[in-house]
Amino acid sequence: MEIIVETQRKERHLQTLKRIDRKHMTALNKREPKACLTMKLSFPLAFVFILPLIRAQVPHWGPCPEPSVQPAFNLKQFMGRWFEIAKLPAQFEKGRCIETNFTMVTDNSIRVVSSEILKGELKKIKGTGVIEDMKNPAKLGISYSYVLPYSPYWILSTDYVNTALVYSCTDILRLFHVDFAWILARTRTLPDATLEKAKETFANNNIETSSMIASKQQGCDKTL
Repeated sequence: MEIIVETQRKERHLQTLKRIDRKHMTALNKREPKACLTMKLSFPLAFVFILPLIRAQVPHWGPCPEPSVQPAFNLKQFMGRWFEIAKLPAQFEKGRCIETNFTMVTDNSIRVVSSEILKGELKKIKGTGVIEDMKNPAKLGISYSYVLPYSPYWILSTDYVNTALVYSCTDILRLFHVDFAWILARTRTLPDATLEKAKETFANNNIETSSMIASKQQGCDKTL
């Protein structure tokens, strides 16, 4: 009897969540159509997917900022091997010697292979990237899963041969956002002056860098 009562209670709770979800999305659609296009996950599911990210990130109130991106971005020149020099802490990056190799597939799509050394072992993950709007080629989308949508991967600045500044932001129902930022380089180290200039670029785009940490690129005897 207790099991039946508990099951009925859970079913009522689930139905309540669904009603809240429908009401919330209907109201949001009337108020801000673009928000519904950006966040296609339902209200309860959004938090299920985003909680692991929030655990590692510092959430900020309000929607994602709209930073300036690299003008006349050339995807082909950006291809190749990039080393992670510094970043905002990310739950999905726990190792050292983090690097990513980009390879052209078509004019607007790429192959992505990222790697790190974690607990003495080389770990790799493969994904895909796309230019979602050819009018804004520096605003890439990258996904490492067939079931999850593309995440923003915006190239704020790059000279293609030395450094690249990358930004990603997840907007949660336009109430708050969590963001990610990376300083990449073609080599495993960068001068301090270059790092400071990179952080200034983020700051000028209203991207907080006080919690940015250096990535470990020492003892990287294993490669892609």
